[in-house]
Amino acid sequence: MLINTRQVEIEFGDCDPAGIVFYPNYFRMFDASTAYLFEAALGIKKIAWVKKYGIVGIAMVDTGAKFSKPSRFGDVVTIETSITELRRSSFVVGHKLFNEGELAIEAHEVRVWTGHDPDNAGRIKSLPIPQDVIDALSR
Repeated sequence: MLINTRQVEIEFGDCDPAGIVFYPNYFRMFDASTAYLFEAALGIKKIAWVKKYGIVGIAMVDTGAKFSKPSRFGDVVTIETSITELRRSSFVVGHKLFNEGELAIEAHEVRVWTGHDPDNAGRIKSLPIPQDVIDALSR
């Protein structure tokens, strides 16, 4: 599977009063990392692939993380993101965050390829992931 790697500098606003990253901010970083993975796979930004495929987005249905080492203001961390499992309409995203070369966090997200539900206005519905998206993520 494709692995996308990016560097993130920890900002002052990411941290709590103790000077370490407030854990929900990691999930914001992971959400962005998922979008960057799709951008690397499809060659276009999220706003463009959402429009191209006529979907609402990739809804989060489960997430979790194991925290092993804190990160602080000024640290530059590396996040590796990949798809660890592809299903008909859902997929599992894995994130590994490294700080100073050490694994600091392992996280996962379960997401669903979603569009508007034609039978129930205002609701979303899972849709099959297009084959070209599966192929792009699988390389």
